[in-house]
Amino acid sequence: MFSSGPSSRKNNMAGIGSGVLVPTRFVWPHGGKIVYLTGSFTGWSQLISMTPLEGCPTAFQAIWSLTPGYHQYKFVVDGEYRHDEHQPSIAATNPNIGIVNTVILTSGLNAYPPDLSSDTSRVNMEVDSEISPMSTSSGLPLPQGDLRISEADIGIFRHRISEFLSNYTAYQMMPYSGKEFILDVDLPVKQAFHILYEKGIHMAPLWDSHRGMFVGILSPFDFILILRELGSCGSNLTDEELETHTISAWKEGKMQMTVNGNNRRVNQRNLIHAGPDDSLKDVALKILQNDVATVPVIRSSSEDGSFPDILYLASLSEILKCICRQFQHSSSSFPILQDPIGTFSMGTWMPKIGASNGRPLAMLKSDASLSAALSLLIQAQVSSIPIVDDNDSLLDIYSRSDITALAKDNVYAQILLDEMSIQQALQLGQDAVSPFGGFNGKRCQMCLRSDSLMKVMERLSIPGVRRVIIVEAGSKRVEGIISLSDVFKFIFGLLQ
Repeated sequence: MFSSGPSSRKNNMAGIGSGVLVPTRFVWPHGGKIVYLTGSFTGWSQLISMTPLEGCPTAFQAIWSLTPGYHQYKFVVDGEYRHDEHQPSIAATNPNIGIVNTVILTSGLNAYPPDLSSDTSRVNMEVDSEISPMSTSSGLPLPQGDLRISEADIGIFRHRISEFLSNYTAYQMMPYSGKEFILDVDLPVKQAFHILYEKGIHMAPLWDSHRGMFVGILSPFDFILILRELGSCGSNLTDEELETHTISAWKEGKMQMTVNGNNRRVNQRNLIHAGPDDSLKDVALKILQNDVATVPVIRSSSEDGSFPDILYLASLSEILKCICRQFQHSSSSFPILQDPIGTFSMGTWMPKIGASNGRPLAMLKSDASLSAALSLLIQAQVSSIPIVDDNDSLLDIYSRSDITALAKDNVYAQILLDEMSIQQALQLGQDAVSPFGGFNGKRCQMCLRSDSLMKVMERLSIPGVRRVIIVEAGSKRVEGIISLSDVFKFIFGLLQ
């Protein structure tokens, strides 16, 4: 079926720098009994046996040393030639070969063929840096600390994204339709808790009618602290008091609370907000620099700022959606968008054996207590926690916003946080589906290390999604987490 003729020009390209060999890992994650690899690097005449990944019976791998350059390949699955539809592909010149996957490896050389479409200029293989730390067209997983991405590509990417965000305002991003639920600070906390649950929203701006201004945001983090306070032996706050305890009183009391058990207090600050004429770049930086999930975009009908009106709540996911919409067809200009997410120095990753990791990856087993989950959400300062089995395979995710499910039938007042497991809490959330629904899309957003930066960005732009879990193909073992703030810190060069 295959012949070496159609790939002769490509193989000449692959021969550049033939003294260097790059051990490259190929993965077929879609099952089968017997799987082989073949490609332009074997003249399409040799079948390379692929072995099942340990603990992943549906995934097969093979490591083959390639010369820097451009290569095509296909898989033979149970006697049938297949290509991976989730990886970069191109129609081969020879129609007998059909659709093939592509990979480009460089070692400081310009090995890009001149006539490739934008979809074929992305790297989709993981180079085994433990065997031979060589570079691909954009480097390899920096979490493993061996390779680096092109600083020139990063610089161009950051400049263009920053320029785009600077040229558009918060007003231009305002939804065409929708409404914001605003809570008065004189509202009892318990009633506010139920309103968020019944309306299917996770947070709401706070209005102080006495001062005639917006003063803050009520968020799931507040309810986590309230539940911990209710469950505390020395708590002065009871469920009965929540009937009359106002949001204003809670916010004042919150200033006196000690968080994280290290005498770090919650600092009082003015409401972080943006104006309709602020650029999207300024809005994003406000969210990042103040470590908040959202900022209200406020417009005033008078010059002195009186009679303010909230247009909408701006978030990083909405800004990221604008970026994805603008650059979704720009892979030829920005090949960095099609590089594997494992290539980039962003996010939190599981450390290699024997290596230290400055940022631990917060995970919990499904039988851990709800109290442990809430404590970890606060201490790790994260918005969600992967729930895993004994093999660290992803089962679910527990987010701050899941706490609102406990408002159903006043469940929070009837349970002990130490006795309810995360699994039970998640089941309660599934049973207590809000009449207005949650965010669109799947509950757990997952990607592979080999998935492109653009794919991860598109997943993170889904409303309500703040983190993407990076898992191993087949086993779903958690390998890392990429958050919205990680992506924007990378865009603005704020990563340490």
